[in-house]
Amino acid sequence: MKNSMNTIQEIHNAFDAGTLTPLELTRTYFETIKSSNHNAWITLCEERALKQAEELTTDLKDKHGGKVPREALPLFGIPLGIKDVLTMDGVRTTCASKMLDNYIPPYTATAVIKLEHAGAISLGKLNMDEFAMGSSNENSAYGSVLHPTHADRVPGGSSGGSGTAVAAHHCVAALGTDTGGSIRLPASFCGIVGMKPTYGRISRYGQIAFASSLDQIGPMAKSVQDAALLCQVMAGIDAKDSTTADVEVGDWFQTAIKTKIDDAKGLRVGVPKEYFIDGIDDEVKNAIESMIQKLKSEGAEIVPVTLPHTEFAVSTYYVIAVSEASSNLSRYDGVRFGVRPSEAMKAVTLVDFYKKVRSNFGAEVKRRIILGTFALSSGFYDAYYRKAAQVRRLMRTDFENAFQQVDVIVSPVSPSTAFKLGEKSKDPLKMYLTDIFTIPASMAGLPAMSVPVATDHQGLSIGMHLIAPRFKEEILIKAGRVVELLAGGVK
Repeated sequence: MKNSMNTIQEIHNAFDAGTLTPLELTRTYFETIKSSNHNAWITLCEERALKQAEELTTDLKDKHGGKVPREALPLFGIPLGIKDVLTMDGVRTTCASKMLDNYIPPYTATAVIKLEHAGAISLGKLNMDEFAMGSSNENSAYGSVLHPTHADRVPGGSSGGSGTAVAAHHCVAALGTDTGGSIRLPASFCGIVGMKPTYGRISRYGQIAFASSLDQIGPMAKSVQDAALLCQVMAGIDAKDSTTADVEVGDWFQTAIKTKIDDAKGLRVGVPKEYFIDGIDDEVKNAIESMIQKLKSEGAEIVPVTLPHTEFAVSTYYVIAVSEASSNLSRYDGVRFGVRPSEAMKAVTLVDFYKKVRSNFGAEVKRRIILGTFALSSGFYDAYYRKAAQVRRLMRTDFENAFQQVDVIVSPVSPSTAFKLGEKSKDPLKMYLTDIFTIPASMAGLPAMSVPVATDHQGLSIGMHLIAPRFKEEILIKAGRVVELLAGGVK
């Protein structure tokens, strides 16, 4: 069992067989984490996690007769990693920023509460791009996260710590957050499954905000089945988050378990011409086209679709996202939130005080605050933010029209596989274009998933991107599971 590619179901079977306990498993993961040089973690909760694991191990024997109570506790004894943008009561939460270096929140994110109530064990807080701003995990105040198998490559961002931790067997699965692709991109780069549910499907209470109309919590796991189970546990309306939707949550785990390759028959798969553009790496393009042909050979109907406003996606996203970031990050002033360094306390004027405090933001965060403040400023709001919101509506209409013809849309996740550390860090525009295929689904609030389908000649993972209609996670999971099986993934 140690450090192998185990699913939740396999781990539970080992618990049932008496060959493994939650405490043994948790200790094994901490051993792996401590011997790793991936820099995937910021804060470990070892004492807390071992206490949880010990209690569950005792319960397994005394309360449950050695059998996992799957229905009552579907995540019984499963060690997870938590992206450091999600709060945990009494646990340091930094958003990978020196601005929150000493922040200890007094409350826990709803998503984390639900997972722990389902029996999960939280190992600690995972590294990320500062305030979730980035596509490579090179923007962390605590250093870059390394790719799980290629130390000279990025793991993707902003949930790079989550991607590496799962792929490098530091935990069974992890939570990430996705604003414009921050779950799906690292999932593709690291060779795991990453799922962004419909906006409003999972409560954002306890998620430290970047862009409130785009942010969404989701699972990163080793299989579609595991991602489906985590998403199912976290989903549902929350009185603490007014943006959550009162929409029925299905038994997505069972959907994933029951799905077979034969379920490709009759599946209408949309292929948007706008997502197969010049500049895509040949190996990435060939891998996606090969999977599309496999789907067709198994009975899926391949339908060409068009999403005409895709060309405006990146520019529109970076107006809306930075504008909302500027607003959300204004609270970090050293009075309400944020560090208050000693030099700031010596400031003579309020402006000087703010300068000393806000110098703790990293370069990328400062860049986005400045851009967002400009876009929201008097005389520019209508020209930028309002216009971007109008284009966003058109993009959503594009998807609505496409989904009248198809069940799911497929594309590459990224134009390339994982790039080298430092390769794009000095060219923000080139970095922003990394998310060109993931941003549109975020703008429309749609559920989307990355499933590994191939590797390039260097052994770097290639992910297929699947997008489904709003609140149609069941369709997304079924299609993702078919792709996973066709790719020879977890059986």
